[in-house]
Amino acid sequence: MATEKERFVTEITPKSEDFSRWYVDVVRKAELADYSPIKGCMVIQPYGFALWENIRDVLDKKLKETGHMNAYFPLFIPESFLKKEAEHVAGFAPQVAWVTAGGDEELEERLAVRPTSEAIICSMYAKWVKSWRDLPLLINQWANVVRWEKVTRLFLRTTEFLWQEGHTVHATEKEAEEEALKILEIYRRLAEDYLAIPVIPGVKTEGERFAGAVQTYTIEALMADGKALQAGTTHNLGQHFAKAFGIRFEDKDQKLKYAWQTSWGVSSRLIGALVMTHGDDSGLIIPPMVAPIHLVIVPIPASGWEERVLSKAEELEKTLKEAGFRVKADLRTTYSPGWKFSEWELKGVPMRLEVGPKDIEKNQVVLVRRDNREKIFIPQNEMIEKVGIILKEIQKDLFARALKFREENTHQVESYDEFKEVIKNKGGFIRAFWCGDSACEEKVKEETTATIRCIPLSAPEEDGKCIRCGKQARKRVYFAKAY
Repeated sequence: MATEKERFVTEITPKSEDFSRWYVDVVRKAELADYSPIKGCMVIQPYGFALWENIRDVLDKKLKETGHMNAYFPLFIPESFLKKEAEHVAGFAPQVAWVTAGGDEELEERLAVRPTSEAIICSMYAKWVKSWRDLPLLINQWANVVRWEKVTRLFLRTTEFLWQEGHTVHATEKEAEEEALKILEIYRRLAEDYLAIPVIPGVKTEGERFAGAVQTYTIEALMADGKALQAGTTHNLGQHFAKAFGIRFEDKDQKLKYAWQTSWGVSSRLIGALVMTHGDDSGLIIPPMVAPIHLVIVPIPASGWEERVLSKAEELEKTLKEAGFRVKADLRTTYSPGWKFSEWELKGVPMRLEVGPKDIEKNQVVLVRRDNREKIFIPQNEMIEKVGIILKEIQKDLFARALKFREENTHQVESYDEFKEVIKNKGGFIRAFWCGDSACEEKVKEETTATIRCIPLSAPEEDGKCIRCGKQARKRVYFAKAY
């Protein structure tokens, strides 16, 4: 009879059988996260948090390189602050969690548990910004957020989640627009260069904009089940919040003017995106650039192996760590190599290094890639160089595979009947003309459950007919069912 630990390693629902169940199996059994006693909330386990830290550190470095500084603002937001920007409060009202009492005393004013921080941050910016010399103000915070979701799924949509939110203030509309697009490009590079997830940068329609924004930009990814995932957004807030909160500055011409603002963020749902983009029936496949462990060393037992092979594994671990790789030597003697192979495949470690008595005699090691299971025999003195080369190849190949999947599952359609057939039977992205009318957009959503994911920034102007109403249209947009 299989032990609990053995079942943990082996039982994963096949993707083709039930994608949603497969996803939850992988997240839980790879020990990324687990359900908490609080409905809708998750516990991020150490392995999952290590992955989040790697993603966070990459982005944090890129933001600091562009002049942004980290700060921290309160978790609680007075109700009156939220109400200052009408569109903003209306957009978030259904998801806000409220604090009504402190200890045994009723609060005079309800406090919102942070669903996003524009209101509390803008109240401070109104105090801090006085002159053009104070601008631009480029602040980011790493924080948790609470949004009372009715339907939740680990990492993808939970009541509480982790994110970063940037909030900037500028002297001109042009500077604010440039900031929103600059951050969008940073997000694109994070997704494609580090997570190996191809994305489509674009503009959200008016109906899909962030509440209170003049313009919302997005990066949209396609998951392995054919659904889209919004992987990050940036918002040009115009002067809406500046006017609501009184953020004004004396400009160089000595006139008092309202500032221009942006906000932007990505969250821990990026981990969910990574799982769904790269995982297979054996578990996770983590791109090397963000993997908590680049390489796991598995010693192969034989007669009298403990002293000789285990010491060699420790020696290789030390050598690889000194070369800058994140390495784990699995020296447990209570599990077979096969069991260890399965466990580390489940956890998505990009590469496995095997070493046994015969390998020691031949002065070689065996490398096995997680993505394609290719086995490579290399001399030990070439190990450092080869490991570095192969990790780069894995990173490149994962992106290429994901891009190929997206291209094969992006469909260009010319009629509404064709549109509905593709949405129902194929899924994926659909490129189709849209007239620009929000009412038409809403009808498509009602009739097919597909939404306009974005108007791609790279979309050329063309002459066409709206997919639903037949009116004149100038651009193709991306539709999809989405998370």
